[in-house]
Amino acid sequence: MAVRITVHYLCCIFLLFLLISAPFVASAPQTSGSIEVVVHLSVNTQHLSRNSLRAIFGMRLRAWQDGSPIRVFVLPDDAPLHNLFAKEKLNIFPYQLRSAWDRLIFSGTGQAPFLVSSEEEMRVRVATTPGAIGYLKRVNIDDSIQILHVHVE
Repeated sequence: MAVRITVHYLCCIFLLFLLISAPFVASAPQTSGSIEVVVHLSVNTQHLSRNSLRAIFGMRLRAWQDGSPIRVFVLPDDAPLHNLFAKEKLNIFPYQLRSAWDRLIFSGTGQAPFLVSSEEEMRVRVATTPGAIGYLKRVNIDDSIQILHVHVE
């Protein structure tokens, strides 16, 4: 009988926990689809594979298909949107990006992406730099830039 009462209390506690946490889960920001890869209007590519996107942000792919240079813009490593972008769009951890950039810099074979300090600066820099690529929350995207659709291979 003591076991039956304990299980009953545990079930009640679990249900109470679910009821208490439900408003927090419902109000949590929606991550899926809330972040988009954006490019300058001059970029003729509208679709890109995840592997190509990783190569671009890993600074290994340096030119678009038409031969024009790619200008990569990123937020600081500790920015929540940067972390979300790396995990959701690239399917890697942010420290893996930093490690790849550091390897290129220290070996002298490449450079790091251009660092911007805010989402607003990201939007402006991508909009005004031919060949630029970056990422923004969907709500911060306007007609001065275009969305690049990423598909999993």
